[in-house]
Parts: sequence; structure tokens; C-alpha cells
Amino acid sequence: MRYVIVIPDGAADEPLADWGGRTPLELARTPNLDRLATLGVVGRANHTPAGFPAGSDVANLSLLGYEPARYHTGRAAIEAVAQGIPLADDDWVIRCNLVTIANQAMSSFTAGQISSAEASALLATAQAQLPNESPIRFFPGVSYRNLAVWQGSRESAPFSSDTRTTPPHDLTGQAVLDHFPRGPGSGMLSDLMSQSVDWFAGHEINQQRIADGKPPATNLWLWGLGKRPKLESFESRHGIRGAMITAVDLLRGLARLVGWHVIDVPGATGYTDTDYAAKGRYAIDALSEFDLVTVHIEATDEASHEGELAAKLAAIEAVDAHIVGPLLDLLERQVSPWRMLVTPDHPTLLRTKTHTHGDVPFVAAGSGIAPDGSVRYAETTAAASPLAFPEGWRLMDWFVNVEQLSPIAPAHRCEREMK
Repeated sequence: MRYVIVIPDGAADEPLADWGGRTPLELARTPNLDRLATLGVVGRANHTPAGFPAGSDVANLSLLGYEPARYHTGRAAIEAVAQGIPLADDDWVIRCNLVTIANQAMSSFTAGQISSAEASALLATAQAQLPNESPIRFFPGVSYRNLAVWQGSRESAPFSSDTRTTPPHDLTGQAVLDHFPRGPGSGMLSDLMSQSVDWFAGHEINQQRIADGKPPATNLWLWGLGKRPKLESFESRHGIRGAMITAVDLLRGLARLVGWHVIDVPGATGYTDTDYAAKGRYAIDALSEFDLVTVHIEATDEASHEGELAAKLAAIEAVDAHIVGPLLDLLERQVSPWRMLVTPDHPTLLRTKTHTHGDVPFVAAGSGIAPDGSVRYAETTAAASPLAFPEGWRLMDWFVNVEQLSPIAPAHRCEREMK
């Protein structure tokens, strides 16, 4: 059996009043996703349980079949695994965005898509401002996505599970003063964020960016902290060898934590300019080696955070044309048996420019999955379906083991267990 999973991050949305009450998935031209729907079933799953932030860390952990209440510790530590940063049991990892704050509002949560080289230089300056004995170490990542590690071997960390932070992508265009960290250790985090204003003001990187008409990186924004999670391997659970294609450290880290191989694709950027066709080609090649290949696309989420409908539609259509279409063609022509699942991790609303809790639509087809009569992949089709997973982490077990399960029974069982 060969399995394919495609994750258009944040593609799910709400009906748009200015567009006849249709969602972006309904507005986009998606002939291949609709073809997949006619071959299989459309349902819905909730990967953002109550009590957890509606973040990609929680949602993708659930999507891969791991119960967040049992396994989630925090986003940043997952990204540290992706970067190969060694972590001790008492270390805490903190997501460290470079952002642009103007007039006390979040002008850009990416500092204008700052380059990795520029980010590295700014973080080197930040590190130089801290005393040598400081337990904080900064680690450059990709573009605005960077990390800080509190090395617990040097000093007992002040944080706990009660420390609360806000993702900067939730604050686009909003005032930031009420969204600084709260709870244990928050004073230290807030101080670093405030001090970074002085560290970066007048920095040669920012001077050049301003001269080039680009937004400067005015601040560090610290959030998403946690310790390294411990996950059982996907292969030990399901007997399936997996691989992940993504340009985002969060998904790389999750893949490594569950024992999957990570495939790097040239031209994959984690933004709307990503090379969709290259991702599709690399996924096709990977199917000759791995039982399961997952393709994650960040562009749909980035377009949502920027509130750009046209960009979101273009990203959805590119996923359909260059990833779903070629993979489905291959599976139908050359592979037997096979299964394919397409699902976002969480909704990301164009209206609010942020993630939200709630169901996402999924479509699954292939061997052992009897068609349910669906003709369109969209939120409205999923809402009318009896196939539902209120505990979204159960979807993966159904997808892998559907031949042992009725298509409807798992949803009903999940609903009864929640009552």
C-alpha cells in the first residue's frame, strides 16, 4: 500500500460575504481535488482542541495522529529538532520572530520577509548584548523564523506550562502592548523583547533595508516556548515508513520526531513563491522508496495571514494543479493499492488574518474507501457529511486502517466518547 497526504496549511476558511457566501476552497478552481472527492469521501476533523491555541504545532501533531493533550509541549522545541539543535531535558526553546512594530502595532510579523542572512546578523548582535554567563542562546533559522534556547544546565528556567505567549501572526495590524508574555518567566521574555528595540535601532542591516524601501526588523518577538516532546515513531504505531516534504521547520521537526525522513526540495520557500511543481515531482519520486509521503504547503497559510484572497486562491489552485493532480494521476495509473488524503491542519481566516479553532474539511480516496457520492471538496460538503472526527487525531488511524473500519463508525465512536 502507498499512502499520500497533502496538507494545504490554513486553506480552510469561512464563507465570504462579498463573494456570495462562498469560501476560498469553493471559489478556487480545483478539478483534481473535486476528482478525488468523486473517487472517495469528504468529511471533517477538528485538530485544534479546546484549551489549546489554534496553532500549527497543535494542529499538525493531531493531524499526524498524536493526541495533543498527551504529546504537546510547545512549538519552538519541535523546530529545534528540525534544526538539529541538541536539547537537554531541562532546556526550554522559545520561538524568536524578527518583526516590524510601528506605532505600537504589528506592521509585519515577518519583518518584510527578511532574508536569512540579515536575520543571522541581527541575532548575532542580540547575542553580543547578553553577558557570557546568560543561559539564553540565539539560533538563526530561515528568514524571520528563529529560535532562542534557555539552557537549563546553566540556570533553572523560570518558565512553566502556565507561561502564555501570543504568536505574532495573530496580531497583524493590531496593537501589541496587551499581548506581551504573561505568567512565569514572562518578565524576562518581555525585557528581551523591549531591549531588542535599542539593539536593532540604527543597525546597518536595518539602515540598508530602509534605504531599499523595505521594513526594518524593529523587535524580537518571543513566543511558543516549550521542552522537547517525546513521540512514539509512526512506524512502530502503523508499520509504515514515512517521508515529509516541507519548507517549514515545524513540520520538519515533527517529521523527525515521529521517525520520518525529511526531503528538501530546491525552490521550496515556505511562502507563496514556492515551487509547487518541484514539490509534486519530489513527492512522486519519493513514492518509489517510502510507504507514505506527506507534502506540506505553507503558502495558503501565509496568504491568509496577509489577508490576500487572490494569493490564497492562487495557492490553492497551484496545489491542485501541481501537487494533487500529478500525484493522483500516478496513483491511479501505476500504483495498487493506494490511498490519498488532503486536509488543512486548521482554518486560517482572511477576515482576521489568523488561525482559528474549528473543523477543517478533508477528502480521502483509494483502496478500501467506498465513494460517498461527493462531487466537490469544500467546507460545505464536509459540513453535510456524517464522517466527522471531533477528536481530529483519530483521523490518521482511520485513514491508515480504514479497511478494518466502517467509514461512518469512527466518527460516531468519537462523538460518543466526547459526550
